[in-house]
Amino acid sequence: MKKSLLVAACMMVAGAVGAGPIDSACMKAGRANNRALCGCIQQVADLTLSTSDQRRAAGFFKDPDKAQQVRMSDSASDNDFWARYKNFAATAESYCGG
Repeated sequence: MKKSLLVAACMMVAGAVGAGPIDSACMKAGRANNRALCGCIQQVADLTLSTSDQRRAAGFFKDPDKAQQVRMSDSASDNDFWARYKNFAATAESYCGG
């Protein structure tokens, strides 16, 4: 997704978005104890990940070893999830600067 389209989409949903699983995990982890950054990452998650993918990805904040296990997995479903997660992470990094 082009950055300008993502910016427009985030602006459209910004007021309606509450704390989601990514935002909550981000704030609890304390690595990015910044409401704006965690909110931005959540907005990108809302645009790129399903609710179940968000819950799964939120677990990576608490236990980063889970991410490594999924990344190294031979499971087709884990590989599919990892591809979606990598897209989310790259988009969040590009858009949110985090």
